[in-house]
Amino acid sequence: MARKGSGSALWVLGGIVLTIALVPRVVWIGLGVIAAIALAIYGYLKWQAGQESKQSQAGLPTPVDTTHEPTLAELMGSQSQKVRSKPQLNPTRSTATPSRAAPSLKAAARVPDPEFYTARLDSQTVSERDFTLPKPFDGFGDARWVPAGQAVKISGLDLPGGMLYVGARLKAANGSAEPSLISGQLNVARHGDFRERHTNYWPSYAEISATARRAYLGWLAEGRSHPECDIGLVFLFFYGLERRVILDTVKDPSIKAEWPTIAAELRRLLSIYGERSGSFRRYAGELLSWIELEGSPSKLYLQPVPELPQAYELPAYLRVALGEAAVDRAPVPAELALAWVKLNPGTYLRTAATRCPEEFERLFIQRYHEILGAGLVLPKNRTKLKFIYQAASSGFQGAKISLSFGDLPDITALTAPIRTLLEIANQCTDELGAFSRLVGKDPEARTSLDGLLQLPATLWPPEGQARLETLKSSMQAGMLTRRLDEVVDALGGSSQPFNRDRTRALARTLEAAGIGMEPDVLTGARAPNASDPVVLFAQPAGESGAADTSAYQTAALTLQLASAVAQADGSFNNHEAEHLRQEIEHWNHLTPRSRQRLHAHLAWLTAAPMTLASLKKKLDPLETKAKEAVATFMATLAQSDGVVSPEEVKFLEKVYKALGVDPKRVFSDIHAVGTGSPAPSRTAKVGFHLDAERIAALEKDTARVSALLSEIFTEEEVSPPPPVAVEPIEEEGLLGLDEAHTALVRLLLSRPQWSRAELEDAASDLELMLDGALEQVNDASFEAYGLPLSEGEDPIDINAEVVEKIEQ
Repeated sequence: MARKGSGSALWVLGGIVLTIALVPRVVWIGLGVIAAIALAIYGYLKWQAGQESKQSQAGLPTPVDTTHEPTLAELMGSQSQKVRSKPQLNPTRSTATPSRAAPSLKAAARVPDPEFYTARLDSQTVSERDFTLPKPFDGFGDARWVPAGQAVKISGLDLPGGMLYVGARLKAANGSAEPSLISGQLNVARHGDFRERHTNYWPSYAEISATARRAYLGWLAEGRSHPECDIGLVFLFFYGLERRVILDTVKDPSIKAEWPTIAAELRRLLSIYGERSGSFRRYAGELLSWIELEGSPSKLYLQPVPELPQAYELPAYLRVALGEAAVDRAPVPAELALAWVKLNPGTYLRTAATRCPEEFERLFIQRYHEILGAGLVLPKNRTKLKFIYQAASSGFQGAKISLSFGDLPDITALTAPIRTLLEIANQCTDELGAFSRLVGKDPEARTSLDGLLQLPATLWPPEGQARLETLKSSMQAGMLTRRLDEVVDALGGSSQPFNRDRTRALARTLEAAGIGMEPDVLTGARAPNASDPVVLFAQPAGESGAADTSAYQTAALTLQLASAVAQADGSFNNHEAEHLRQEIEHWNHLTPRSRQRLHAHLAWLTAAPMTLASLKKKLDPLETKAKEAVATFMATLAQSDGVVSPEEVKFLEKVYKALGVDPKRVFSDIHAVGTGSPAPSRTAKVGFHLDAERIAALEKDTARVSALLSEIFTEEEVSPPPPVAVEPIEEEGLLGLDEAHTALVRLLLSRPQWSRAELEDAASDLELMLDGALEQVNDASFEAYGLPLSEGEDPIDINAEVVEKIEQ
């Protein structure tokens, strides 16, 4: 039996050897590799078990079980009256601290190193011995929020500024891994350029490559400011801010104290990356709106307007403020109206508004009050306001976070109010056009007198305003005669020669400040030289010159002839000037404003009298009756001082001849005035008062006289301003749609879903038929992107893919 058993064993052994020999070598190599891997795994598990055993023996905390993190339903809990759905979270993770026995005297005497933990072993195991263990590096251990201004070190890089999550484990709102968490347990490459594209649409620090992690950490280390950084890495940082505001504040309301710092960081990032990415501009803008709105007081329209970015819809903060103003029937404050114009989506302001923003804003507020008084009063429309926060982070996917505002209307469903404001803005950019062009050519001209002369006086800086007030105060009896260069020096001086255009700019500025100037260069009078006299006089601010009627022009021409006559005897004495001033007051057919300017014109003629040669070309177009009336007044004026000198008689003969009136009538007219009897061939009473009435009657008789006088009185042609490129302020139609349909599209973009009743109210406000409007919008969306913007009947869903394409 022993021999038989031995033989059977040999046969079995031979079969095994034969089987082994028949197996290919490749199979044996594969089995060997598998065995090696299994051995390595076994060794690692054995080592890890030993480490945990050592930690337990040393009294260190074991990792907390994270399988019991709250679910999305737990996180997105109850709602307050104002906040329709807010994240609610009661933290379940406790922070464990090692239990420690009383330290020995030797241990107490040592100064602990802040970079190390001190733990004591059980006295039954090792008597009276302390061990110092290193703290876990940043990025290891339980996740924590790094406060603003605090630096951390990850993979050898110092990351300043804080506002980061670092650590090994942290769950997002929907239970997935928090995408913004920087874990020190993950590999980081030695090199990585943040200017290259490293990320997909929803980046996560745990899922991006090691090279991308190096790029991200490099961007953080440089201060989060490089403008060419991959926008996905910027979003990765933004996810952390979003979580801190939306989710962590629910667990700990005291975190709201950090919101102003987070808002400042958002604005800083928007200033760098907002223009590069419409998507980032929208998400960061919505988070800013959440910060501004959550817990905000009522009547926002009475509060200072915070700094908000322009996005593809009007910021929710402004919509709430305007809606509250509409409900209260309160005028919209000018500052709020200005913010509406600047942040209205699709509005492109002209170059003057963007190149000169401070001047534009101040001028807009002035014109707003001038045109609308206390302000624009908005109607209460049917579309109701609701703010649904659309989170950027994938950790919030599935969460519905919203703010509702009861019966508050959404004014973005109206087009008429914003159109009114855009018209005011258009007027302001027109007024700033010359200043903008000058600053565009020479930026230093912004603060020079040449630059200021292109601005309304109300926009001058304080020092310029002070100079204007000083000039006003020096106008005794409301009038001041100075050389032109002296006036320029009083306003700050100019390095450029004062030509016709600059003189006219000076006259316009003075006029806006309530100071008139003679000669009236704005209506065609010849521009004076720098050394020539000008007369400044007080007039209501903003009123234009009086030389806009033929009555005024005739009166001014008469004064010019009078000054020439008075100078014929070599002097224009006070008695003659006073006579003219009294006669001006008797011209009741002229308005007080016209008589005021005539007094200034007379003062200028006293300082710079006209010559007959300069006036002759003005006299030819006058009709005979008008010439005779003027000639009679000249005879009256010649003897106003009681004496008619031979020189004056000779000058009157020249005037009569120049007017086409028989020079022989000079003696009879002088005699008639002197005796008070009617002059030969005259059927009405003579004298200055008669002439004034006749001149006024002549202007009523024929329109042609008025046209002729208008041409006569103008010495220089008033050239129109140079043509400029048309830069209209208008709302760019999305998808090529008109104003009403564009407004509907922008409204649709503000929420991922609408009820049919809500959209019917919006369509009614826009005077559209809902079904037809949606069809037209979807047709335009199909043509642009091959996808519809909206889908469904009730509710109506907004295609997120199209939203992203529009925002690009």
